[in-house]
Amino acid sequence: MRDALHRRWWILLLVCFLFLSAYFLHRSPQAQSQTEKRGSAAESRGVPVGAAAAKKGDVGVYLTGLGTVTPLTTVTVKTQINGQLTKVLYKEGQIVKKGELLAQIDPRPYEVQLEQAEGQLTRDQALLEDARIDLKRYATLVAQDSIAEQQWETQKYLVHQYEGAVKTDQGNIDSAKLQLTYCRITSPFNGRVGLRLVDPGNFVQTSDTTGLVVITQLQPISVIFPIPEDNIFEVLDKLKRGLRLTVDAFDREQKQKLATGYLLTIDNVIDPTTGTVKFKAILPNENNALFPSQFVNARLLVEVKRNAVIVPASAVQRGPKGTFVYVIKADRTAAVRPVGVGVPQNGNVSIESGLAAGELVVIDGAERLREGSKVELPNQDIRSNRNNQNNRNNRASPSDQS
Repeated sequence: MRDALHRRWWILLLVCFLFLSAYFLHRSPQAQSQTEKRGSAAESRGVPVGAAAAKKGDVGVYLTGLGTVTPLTTVTVKTQINGQLTKVLYKEGQIVKKGELLAQIDPRPYEVQLEQAEGQLTRDQALLEDARIDLKRYATLVAQDSIAEQQWETQKYLVHQYEGAVKTDQGNIDSAKLQLTYCRITSPFNGRVGLRLVDPGNFVQTSDTTGLVVITQLQPISVIFPIPEDNIFEVLDKLKRGLRLTVDAFDREQKQKLATGYLLTIDNVIDPTTGTVKFKAILPNENNALFPSQFVNARLLVEVKRNAVIVPASAVQRGPKGTFVYVIKADRTAAVRPVGVGVPQNGNVSIESGLAAGELVVIDGAERLREGSKVELPNQDIRSNRNNQNNRNNRASPSDQS
């Protein structure tokens, strides 16, 4: 009984296996045929890609370097007299103007010195006037031979002594007035003050090393950045011809332009450890975007190439034989075109050889292409794109195409 049951199960499994085998043998040719049809249909439609037309424009040739913002002037303001600091009139971090009052020292001791010097001058002036009267009288008596000539000579030298005393007194007055001027501590130039170093009430002296406050000039300001030594003579030649070379300062991520200025000069020595030379640029810094000791990316404009062929940087591919682009021909096929790559700028790159303005190049989907591949441009027409680009090139001036 049990053997008969096992045989029935084996017969049932064999029937199922034969049925499934017949089904898959019948279906495989149809599935393969449908797969081939879908592949041929996809191939006939082409690979969807993004494209852009090469255009003409002006391209700048730049030298770049990581620079440091350096103030043109930084001064530690110190006292020129000894005295008690009575007032501090600035706020920390404040922008001050040249001649603006920053602090004041107690002027009373120097006012007393001025009064004493003025009193001494008045006394000596009176003695001088009396000596001159006597000298005039002695001159008359000498002429009459009434007194000895030596007495007249003595009186003459006494007048000279009082004249010297009067000059000394005038000098003392001027010195006292100068000391009073030093009681008012003013800003030597326009700039930003730092943190307060001395509080009111302290006795300050000329021998103090810390000073009262540090002032840094912010407008204009300089940027010092290194450039490879191979570019020195090219830049020097332009400076000798009186050309003003533009320098832009960007943030550390090179996304935001902070300020624009010009190249001032070049250092007189090459750093042997890095093979670079320091360039110094002056920037107006009108919005105070540059801060002393800040790191910025400096970009020096050396040359502008006019009417260069420009394509998006994503169009340029690199292979074992060099750089190339995929050019879309009129029959909607992609052709490999070797090109000479020039200067990159703002997401674009100039093409020095191998491509003409108006030709369509693939900028998206190039990894799925090969020589002669069919392409599909969604919502684009090759002929209209080329005509539109040619019309724009004919209408636009070189400055518009930069």
